[in-house]
Amino acid sequence: MPDQAKQLIADNEKRGAAASSVLAAMVLTTLKIVVGITTGSLGILAEAAHSALDLVAAVITLVSVRLSSKPADREHLYGHGKVESLSALFETLLLLGTCVWIVYGAVGRLRSGKVEIELNVWAFAVIIISIVVDISRSRMLMRTAKKYNSQALEADALHFSTDVWSSSVVLFGLFCVKLSDWVPAWGWLRYADSVAALFVALIVIWICGELGFRTIHALLDSAPAGMDQNIRRAAEAVPGVVDCHQVRLRYSGAQLFVDMHVHVDGTQTLESAHALTEEIERAVQAVAPDSDVTVHPEPASASNG
Repeated sequence: MPDQAKQLIADNEKRGAAASSVLAAMVLTTLKIVVGITTGSLGILAEAAHSALDLVAAVITLVSVRLSSKPADREHLYGHGKVESLSALFETLLLLGTCVWIVYGAVGRLRSGKVEIELNVWAFAVIIISIVVDISRSRMLMRTAKKYNSQALEADALHFSTDVWSSSVVLFGLFCVKLSDWVPAWGWLRYADSVAALFVALIVIWICGELGFRTIHALLDSAPAGMDQNIRRAAEAVPGVVDCHQVRLRYSGAQLFVDMHVHVDGTQTLESAHALTEEIERAVQAVAPDSDVTVHPEPASASNG
């Protein structure tokens, strides 16, 4: 099968996985908002906010997967990967504001002692459905990510796997509230919903913090730790390379760009030097798969040998 056809199949499968994740997030977010408002459960509303984060993250993944196949142009010489970083930064700020609202409401309920929650079967059903859906789409996304070595889909899969734990916390909080209705002496368990909301808010803040730091590093063109040394060693292991220096790395979305200088035999023909640079590029791509490598050959002097 031609490489172009294989790439088209891969792009379609990755887009399909990302699109199904967006659809699932939309359904879960809507269900949680409706049930949370009708029951008055702050824990479910906190989960709705968490699902909103999932929705935005899923949309970002879908957009990044679409843009990743778009070639560079005159205005975007390194491609369009930075759109993902800018969207992620906006997502982080938006969700941090939502978490502040959740924490404020939960603390207010705990301090006032006024907790009005009308639980029904839908309150439990929506959380159980959420857990089942999150397990299913996390496995589907991870399977596709490993198949096509997609960092965006892998991050999405890891993100949704954490949702299972936060949903379980809310489900436990709802059960405690219901238990307080069955056993009046345990009335203090009615506060479990607000406590669960605080836990979910902390989980979302933690996720936002990690996402925010990664986004800032990407926007500042921070290089992966130790990658420059690995690339330098790979290049210098190629026969004909005297040394490797001025290694520069930058990410544009999931695409890693490598710019490097090497000292080589200055007496060889241009054709031989070109063949050597291609060999160096393959060596670098062995330690940094799918990277875009630019090699600048320079004639070696006696001091370089």
